[in-house]
Amino acid sequence: MTNDKPLKSSYELAMERFKKSDEEAGVERKPVTAAQKAAIAEIRNFYDAKIAELEVLHKGQLMTLADPAEREAREQEYRRDRARFTSERESKIEKIRRG
Repeated sequence: MTNDKPLKSSYELAMERFKKSDEEAGVERKPVTAAQKAAIAEIRNFYDAKIAELEVLHKGQLMTLADPAEREAREQEYRRDRARFTSERESKIEKIRRG
């Protein structure tokens, strides 16, 4: 069995299938430029800092609250704000990737 082609891993095979299905669906893949990578990194850093700040403030608030209803309200507010930041981050990154 002398075959010039090296064996492919299951990951490589799966990636080939994904590329083929993307081509069949008409999806065009463009490589991300260095400028886009830098902009994406800046956005991620900004929103990671915002989320970390939100978490610190949230934990500080919870330490001062004793009322379970108030704690639950603050917890829901925290989750809502965190989801908003995450959504904003992902939409801005997607906008940059599109060009």
